[in-house]
Parts: sequence; C-alpha cells; structure tokens
Amino acid sequence: MFVFVLNCGSSSLKYQLLDMRNERRLAFGLVERIGMKDSVLTYEPATGGKVHEVADIPDHELAIKQVLGKLIDSQVGVIKSLADIGAIGHRVVHGAEKFSGSVLINDAVLAALRENIPLAPLHNPANITGIEAMLSAMPGVANVGVFDTAFHATMPPESFLYAVPYAWYEQHHVRRYGFHGTSHRFVSERAAKILGIASDQFNCITCHMGNGSSFTAVREGKSYDTSMGMTPLEGMVMGTRCGDIDAGIPSFLATNVNMSFADIDNALNKQSGLLGISGISSDMRDVHGAAKEGHARARLAIDVLRHRALKYIGAYAIELGRVDAIIFTGGIGENDIDFRGSIVERLTVLGIRLDATANNVRGKEVLISTDDSPIKVMVVPTNEELVIARDTREIVGS
Repeated sequence: MFVFVLNCGSSSLKYQLLDMRNERRLAFGLVERIGMKDSVLTYEPATGGKVHEVADIPDHELAIKQVLGKLIDSQVGVIKSLADIGAIGHRVVHGAEKFSGSVLINDAVLAALRENIPLAPLHNPANITGIEAMLSAMPGVANVGVFDTAFHATMPPESFLYAVPYAWYEQHHVRRYGFHGTSHRFVSERAAKILGIASDQFNCITCHMGNGSSFTAVREGKSYDTSMGMTPLEGMVMGTRCGDIDAGIPSFLATNVNMSFADIDNALNKQSGLLGISGISSDMRDVHGAAKEGHARARLAIDVLRHRALKYIGAYAIELGRVDAIIFTGGIGENDIDFRGSIVERLTVLGIRLDATANNVRGKEVLISTDDSPIKVMVVPTNEELVIARDTREIVGS
C-alpha cells in the first residue's frame, strides 16, 4: 500500500509518500512560510532530483495542489497517477475527548473536527483544509486522522487538571490535552532505541521547537506532563503564540483597552510570540538575522524563548527525578545550532556539558553532550509522518 501523509501546520505543510510494504519513503518535502511572502516548496524524490521553488503560496489548498502535481510530474514524479495512492493519513491537532486514537475520516468526524476549531484555531482549520482538499482530489480513497492529543492520554490527573472549579472538567471537559503527540512519541522511542534503553524504562524530556513548540516529560515511555494545554496556546513561546501568560490579561485588556474577546484571542494566537516581541517575523531565521544586525527586540525575543525553554527543562527534570536524555527536535530544535547550544550550555547544573563540535550539525541524529554527561542530550529529527502512515495502514488494513 502507498500512503500519502499530510502534516499541515499553521504556516507549513510537511508531506511524504511511503510504500508501507517496507516503509520506504518514495518522496517527501515541505512547504514553508505559507501565507507569507516568498513561500518555499521543497520536493525530493527518493530517486534524486530535488526541487526547490520560491513563490507566493497564500493558503494550504494551493500548497497541496502543487505537491500533488509534483508527485505525478513527468520528470520528477514517483507515481504515474494519483490512483496509485491507496490511503491518505492526516495529522489532526485537536480531538478533544471525542478522539483518543486514530480514526477513519467520514462526515461525522469532519463535523467533530469543525466543532473543535475553537480549541486549535491555528491548526484545525489547516488540518480540515488538507482533508477536504484530498477528498476532492482523490474521491473514494480512505482518509485517516491521527491526533496530536493521543500520546498525552497517559498523563495523570495531577498533570492534566487545572486548578479551576472541578465541575468545569466534569461538565465541559476543561483540562490539559497536550499536542505534537506524534512527534514526542517518535523521538522518545527513537532515542531509547539509539541509547539501547527499553522504551518502558526510558525517562526523557522531548523538546519540539518550531513555529509551534512544546516540551514533554516522558516517564517510562509514556507522556507524564507536557507544556501545551487545552489548546496549543499554552506553554512555550512560539512563532505567533504567546505561550504561558497571566490568565487575568484578557480581562484587563477587555476592561481597560476596550478590546473585544475576538481581538484578544487573535492577538494571542497570531500576533504574539516571536513575532509579537521582535516585531520582525514569526520565523526564527528572520529573527536571528535581525538580531545579528543589532535589532534589540529581535535579541530580546530570542532571550525570552531561551528563558522559557530552560524553565520547562528544569521543571521536568525535577518531576521525572531521573532523566536519561534531553532530546531536541522540530525545525528550530533540529537546525538552530547556536540557539540549541546556548540552551545546553546553561544545563551545567544538571552535570551536562555541550560537545560544541558534535552540535555543529543540522537535521541529523547526533549526541551533542560530552561522554561524561550523566544526562545525554540528543538531536533526533522527528518523523511524525511515519507514525501517521503506520496508523493509517493499520486502520485501513483492518
């Protein structure tokens, strides 16, 4: 079975076409900066001939159409027609308590996903766009939704409950769900294998850092705590999301600045984070460039992001008691050498020392702590698409 996997983020689209008979990747790529100037489409077939195109791609629907066109292109395509694709797997951010596992997508599932848009206003619309585009492009082909929240279903009550009236949880399901579950699941399992530790005995802190970022404390191979909450807004500073803030701020703004709830929600989700502090961009590469040119607020945005990362790593180290590894992944975690190194250099209190030479790498599996560090620090490129493809194969096959 050939499975096409879509991972639609708030401003990006990752994709892979896999032959699930042997889990061989036939083609993969990324569309970055969707909705921004100079969007970038990368397409790389396994046979070679990488394509890199810069163009303005205003939305996910157009991005998907361009990707499908590459797959069947007469020169760089890897399949003769879209009919060769047997199933499509989709990353879906928020399933609330309606979906604790992967599901075959139908009208009822789509309706439930739309109901959950308020819980993930940046991502669920993009996920739905991807599903609807594939249903239109390839009618009759099975589509499977794989939920970010599933890996975090193992969190205990002390991790997922908010200190609010308990009736809110009982009646309205107000609780922490967590996200990026496929990524945290993949890198924690992969790191355990690399280190030769049984997954059910492995304790680690997984640091998924990209335009959306979340950290997870993994205890004995299962999610114990995570930085994102009921929505993807909580936790780390992100590209355009604020992360942790005082819950009284929206009330203050509504009362004293005469902002509507819709305006406040939009600002916290789409105008905050790196973009809000720097005033430059939500893309870490742009912020780095401005900081190097002396832009004070760009430097400040990087400092705030580092500060928040250290707080979560420190807290999770105490929660877990024993930490086998700290793992960096995601666009920033895998590729931002200087920023990643600046975090590890601050972890000497845990006995960790940075191997600067080993850290000088992008997008590869590598151990970046010294041999004598009691806690190993690793870079493990995530492969959420493979997790999604495996679940898709299992569901469609059954």
